[in-house]
Amino acid sequence: MCLDSEGGVHILLRLPRQPVRPPHLPSSPYHVAVRDVPVTRHVDVAPAFVAEAVAGMPLREALGDDHGPVVDGGEADVELTADGDTIFAQGAIKGTIAIACSRCVTPMAISFDERIRVTFVPAAELAPADAAATAEDDGVELASDELDVFPYADELIDLAPLVREQFVLAVPYAPLCREDCQSLCPQCGADKNVAPCTCTRPADPRFAALAGVKLPS
Repeated sequence: MCLDSEGGVHILLRLPRQPVRPPHLPSSPYHVAVRDVPVTRHVDVAPAFVAEAVAGMPLREALGDDHGPVVDGGEADVELTADGDTIFAQGAIKGTIAIACSRCVTPMAISFDERIRVTFVPAAELAPADAAATAEDDGVELASDELDVFPYADELIDLAPLVREQFVLAVPYAPLCREDCQSLCPQCGADKNVAPCTCTRPADPRFAALAGVKLPS
C-alpha cells in the first residue's frame, strides 16, 4: 500500500513472477533444432542404442546375454548445413557390434567406419508412404541420391534413424570369426576351432539298401 501526491491510497498487488524459460534444448543428443543449423554435432552411441538397433537379427539373438569381450558402441560426427528448408548432413559414423559367427556361433566384433552424406527435408515435401510402396511393388528403381533422404518435422532433425541404419547395414549376411573357421560339429556340437572332433560322419540313409549288394568282380 502507498500514498499518492493527493493523499489517495493505492494497494499494490505483487503479481507472481513468470519463470524465465531457457532456450530450446533438444531432448536427445540425436536431436538438432533446425534454427541451430549450421552446427556440428558429436554423439556417443551407447550400447543400449546399438542393442535396440540390431535386436531381432538371428545372429545377434544367438548370443543371448553372452557377448564375450565385445562391447557395443560407437560415435558419430555430423556437420549440418542448410539451404532454405533443406538440411545437408555429412560426416562419419563408426562403431562396434557384438554378433555371432555364422559357423561356430562364437561372439565376434563387427567394426565399421563409414562416411555419410545425406539430406533432410520437411516431411510434407516427401512423397506419401503409399506412393513409395506402390513404386517398390512396381519394381521402380530409385536413384542413389533418393535413398539418402530423411524427413524431419517440428523444426527438429533426428539423427537417430541415420545412425541406426549404419549399424544395421554394417552387419554382413554371414559373418565369420575367421576365414578358416571350422564351425561346430553337427553331431556333438563341439567347437572344432577349439579341439578336433572324433565324431564320424553318419552314413547316408539313401545308400543303406546298397550296403549288402555285392558287385561282380
